[in-house]
Amino acid sequence: MSLRTGRLSLRSALVSGTIFLCAIPPAPAVSQRAATRSPAIAPAALEVVRTRIRHLMDSAGVPSLTVAVAKDGRIVWEEGFGYADLERRTPATPTTLYSMASISKPIAATGVMRLVEQGKLDLDRPANDYLGTAKITGLAGDAAGATVRRLLSHTAGLPLHYRFFYEGGTVQRPTMDEAISRYAIAVYPPGSVYNYSNLGYGVLEEIVARVSGRSFEDFLRDEVFLPLGMTATTIGTGAGLTNAAVRYDAAKKPIAFYDFDHRAASAVYTSARELVRFGMFHLKTHLRDQRPVLADRTIDLMQRVATPGDTTAGYGLGWGIDRDQGYRIVSHTGGMPGVSTTLKLYPEHHVAIAVLANAGTPVPHRVAFHVASAVLPKYDPWVGDRAPGPGASLGFAAPNHLWGEWTGTIRLYDGATVPFALLIKPDDVHVRIGSTGALWTVLNFAGFRDNRLTGRFVGTIPSDEAKRFPHTVGISLLLEGGRLRGWAAAMTTDDPVTGAMSSYAELTRKAAPAR
Repeated sequence: MSLRTGRLSLRSALVSGTIFLCAIPPAPAVSQRAATRSPAIAPAALEVVRTRIRHLMDSAGVPSLTVAVAKDGRIVWEEGFGYADLERRTPATPTTLYSMASISKPIAATGVMRLVEQGKLDLDRPANDYLGTAKITGLAGDAAGATVRRLLSHTAGLPLHYRFFYEGGTVQRPTMDEAISRYAIAVYPPGSVYNYSNLGYGVLEEIVARVSGRSFEDFLRDEVFLPLGMTATTIGTGAGLTNAAVRYDAAKKPIAFYDFDHRAASAVYTSARELVRFGMFHLKTHLRDQRPVLADRTIDLMQRVATPGDTTAGYGLGWGIDRDQGYRIVSHTGGMPGVSTTLKLYPEHHVAIAVLANAGTPVPHRVAFHVASAVLPKYDPWVGDRAPGPGASLGFAAPNHLWGEWTGTIRLYDGATVPFALLIKPDDVHVRIGSTGALWTVLNFAGFRDNRLTGRFVGTIPSDEAKRFPHTVGISLLLEGGRLRGWAAAMTTDDPVTGAMSSYAELTRKAAPAR
């Protein structure tokens, strides 16, 4: 999921906000439906939603999709469409396990808050107090400000990060100590900005294991999954699961199983049925067979905006918070190779909607709008479900206090530094990595918002890890105190994608251009 600072974006994302669009040939419209058990959804409205689902799946070539809906403490509809496994022609059902991607975050956050309630974690203590030899490094600010609370809300100052380690590949998953030592860097002053960071949840994963004395996977199973009746939910790569949807790429090929150095952010497998049960718990409409793992006051705390700025929209502790057509929404989405997921909660109306797919596609998010229209009064599904038009670029306009040449360095994880320069003009930006004799290149997709300069350019981050993969460089630099500082990330361009590895960048203005 992507969140703009202080404002929720409905784009599903692989952490950076990128939707993986698939062009998979349409799967046969094979569905396995469960009977609607409540008049909460009118039969005619349900048929309209089913028709829309089939149309969206056919037009986007989605192999399978499953839906589960709860209202007023009951699961009122659940259904599977298409094939979870195209080769074996296995129909998708409400109990088929899907890779969750970033919906893993509110699930992991529930485990963290369980430890908080047990008195084993303090939300406002530095995360480093709970870590071993590998610590968060403070470069743009004091690492002591990177608290447990700020890790949960993506405000600890950590950079963009996502890594996929494919089965059969040449690159193996590092230890968490290695990942933390290399990439857990406070590239912004902790508490100053919202910056979505998978590795922040990787750090929380390590904290849970150290504080509980159990593996992260075992702790979540014992303290969250089993008490909530999520008996089939698991954490891992998906290898060995017998009832799991295969993840497909744009060429209709199964994607190899992959692991992460941020499992707490990305590695949960569950079904639509069990995910909507999780959502019902966070609506405080517990099922009779669920043992409450958190007090209601803790659930309320998780659903309170914790990011700077707007208090009605932003990110809480593991949840995105927003308003849509007058409805308050607590939600999370997920997107990565072969995965697209969404979970939406409407607390005032006691509604939970889960939609899961085994391809990178915006379809689950569009489906969720139509499902919402069937259970919420006066909700217009077409407000959100609009086919994207060609659009026109708004261009880039830099404020005059940003004009000029900025020079500094990019600091690699081994401590080496590389010269880095920006030439900012009123309507464009040029970038140079390396010595003064290196070529300038254009910063594409340049933007300046909330005092952050962002964009992506053709270049190379010369760290040992980044050089292994073809990549371009993305930047996000905060203007503060006469300096630009933040992250410069090697964003791989392979298919399927390998990841994004960030380094710390800091620059000062050399000179302003003559006007």
